[in-house]
Amino acid sequence: MLLKYYQNTNETGTDEAGRGCLAGPVTAAAIILPESFENSILTDSKLLSEYKRELLEPLLKDKSICFGIAHIQPNVIDEINILNASILAMHNAIDSMSQIPKYIIVDGNRFKPLNDIPYSCIVKGDSKYLSIAAASVLAKTARDAYMLQLHEEYPMYNWKKNKGYPTKEHRAAIRKYGPTKYHRMSFKLLPDN
Repeated sequence: MLLKYYQNTNETGTDEAGRGCLAGPVTAAAIILPESFENSILTDSKLLSEYKRELLEPLLKDKSICFGIAHIQPNVIDEINILNASILAMHNAIDSMSQIPKYIIVDGNRFKPLNDIPYSCIVKGDSKYLSIAAASVLAKTARDAYMLQLHEEYPMYNWKKNKGYPTKEHRAAIRKYGPTKYHRMSFKLLPDN
């Protein structure tokens, strides 16, 4: 299914990655695509292989009018909660763009107003609209690259593979080595049993 534009030119799509992780930042991206942009494989990043995401990332950056990416660190997530941190990441990504969008379309059902720019929240927007799908790819690839760097520091958690998500292997490493400064202490790092 070919994705489309929501309503007008100079709209930015925004999405986040890493919301359900036990470690690492929550990362958001925002992007404005030109009206002429088309791509047959672009869709929700969760439906794409790592190979396809890596293929799309430089193309999206190159073809975009502008884009922004922002990471919110675990200590801030612990302080303001993951929903607020996700929205803050999206705000920061939009604020870092070289253009102010006329309209914002957000993946999901929660957002907070930003600089009086009108917006719409769209559930499963990353599988419906080009700019949200593009933002989902940029957020995911940026976060994955970030987790690869953290893996170098703490290879025993295998973040290069699990990216901080709550896999059995990741939880076994937390049980054995304890949490790091990159773990979200407000999350349930280990099950009760």
